[in-house]
Amino acid sequence: MMKHKKNSSVLLLILLSLLSCKKAGADNGTSTAPTNLVINAVVSSDGSGKVDFTASANNAVSYAYEFGNGDIKTTVSGIITYQYNAGGTNTYTVNVTATSSSSLTVKTSIQVTVTVTASEPKLFWSDEFDKDGAPDATKWGYDIGNGDNGWGNAELEYYTDRAKNAVVQGGVLKINALKEDYNGRVYTSARLLSKGKFDFTYGKVEVRAKLPAGAGTWPAIWMLGSDIATNGWPGCGEIDIMEHLGRTENTIYGTLHYPGHSGGSADGHTTVITDATKAFHIYTLEWTASAVKIYADGVLYHTTINSGSLPFNHDFFLILNVAMGGGFGGSVDPSFTNGTMEVDYIRVYK
Repeated sequence: MMKHKKNSSVLLLILLSLLSCKKAGADNGTSTAPTNLVINAVVSSDGSGKVDFTASANNAVSYAYEFGNGDIKTTVSGIITYQYNAGGTNTYTVNVTATSSSSLTVKTSIQVTVTVTASEPKLFWSDEFDKDGAPDATKWGYDIGNGDNGWGNAELEYYTDRAKNAVVQGGVLKINALKEDYNGRVYTSARLLSKGKFDFTYGKVEVRAKLPAGAGTWPAIWMLGSDIATNGWPGCGEIDIMEHLGRTENTIYGTLHYPGHSGGSADGHTTVITDATKAFHIYTLEWTASAVKIYADGVLYHTTINSGSLPFNHDFFLILNVAMGGGFGGSVDPSFTNGTMEVDYIRVYK
């Protein structure tokens, strides 16, 4: 009986030893890390920002690319084409992590220098004002009346939708400010806006216009944030592409209004051009996520650096109007009878 018990103990010890050896051997056989990770990059020379990447490694089943700009993508083959969009020439450190079937990894990096050439913007929306009659109702609506305290500026006019105040004629839009008694006011004019018909974020706006003469006239080509109903002025943001005061003829104002920079503390500059009331000139806005730039006849005269903290990263709508008097327009010349802003075209490029 004692001899049988001893042999059983020996057999049990041998069996446990064999199981232990088998378990250790199985782990060693499956936990294999990738080796010999290599990355190649071919940068397009056409200024498009396109880069063809190829990564390879022994024992790898997937490759994770970190492109150096916060973007991450994963591919099984290791081959991927990536499009960089930041303008100019930039150098990026690209990290690639290869992973094996047992989730072990190896990582390496490569630097790529990419040039993105800005492409010419394409026409996105426009009004050429080439059909006589009322302004195109699919593109323009009207503000009617004198607004709250003269639209908040103590203006003197009453805005209407009458043809005598706004009409397309001879290939131009004419906004006519008139001296006349109308609904308790002594001046009438028009204020056209694209709100609800055309709202957009970022782009290039180009307007060719001739401005009215006479002290007290205040023509404007401008934009307001489309969220003004829920985020009142100046929180919605305002971009004044062109303002002109008849009392300081030929001085053009380019201005931005936003919290901390509104009213008399607005963010803007002026420039002087010749014959603003006698000839057509081109007023331009270039609006991107990085900057808001205002030009007159192709000359840049105001820049505001844009950022996520400013209200210039959402939809805006366009406004064309001629105001009379008010806190900015000033006193109206008693001899004034009429003044017209003529707009040849307004074009928005993307």
